[in-house]
Amino acid sequence: MQLLLHPGYFLNIANFAAIVQNDICWETKDNYQKQTFRNRCYISTDTGKHMLNIPIKHIGNNSNKQLYANVAIDNNYQWQRQHWRTLQTAYRTSPFFEFYEDDIAPLYKETFPSLMEFNLKTIETICECLQIEMPTDKTIIYEPTVIDKIDGRHFINSKIKLEFDQPEYVQVFNDRNPFISNLSILDLLFNEGTNTLSYLKNVNLRLHHA
Repeated sequence: MQLLLHPGYFLNIANFAAIVQNDICWETKDNYQKQTFRNRCYISTDTGKHMLNIPIKHIGNNSNKQLYANVAIDNNYQWQRQHWRTLQTAYRTSPFFEFYEDDIAPLYKETFPSLMEFNLKTIETICECLQIEMPTDKTIIYEPTVIDKIDGRHFINSKIKLEFDQPEYVQVFNDRNPFISNLSILDLLFNEGTNTLSYLKNVNLRLHHA
């Protein structure tokens, strides 16, 4: 049975463990919601947990509802330059930053008008780094209640703390900060490198008890 997930910005470890362990279908017909991993991710810096946020263009209709697929990135802000500089500062001393730098950097140089398109590209890039196939199935209509799939759409909500078993790994600033769980996949990739796929396969998500 397929697992239904939202595409997000350099998705966190729980989402990527789900991608590695399941047959994925992307939810692409929903409305955009604020305060989710659709336009934000969390990394580790010398001061602790840090959010990278993609600015979006807000619409001015009365309902304030907009399809996620129609959400445009506000590229008037130099967010790509800022995000890449932050990643460089945070992870340049990590064991595998230089190994994957050339794969990640182009995403911060090309201009993407669509948030969903950019998010799918970040997922595709990580899949290439992990040498796994990028899931391509997408929803055709929006279904509030899913019958023929496992509903993992709550994984995109940044306000929900997922209960899952995540082994600790060595993070860049572990000498000054305690372990920070469920950060962006980038944190795991830059610190664990070629061990990332094996790590993700061993994460216990407890999907059926979510």
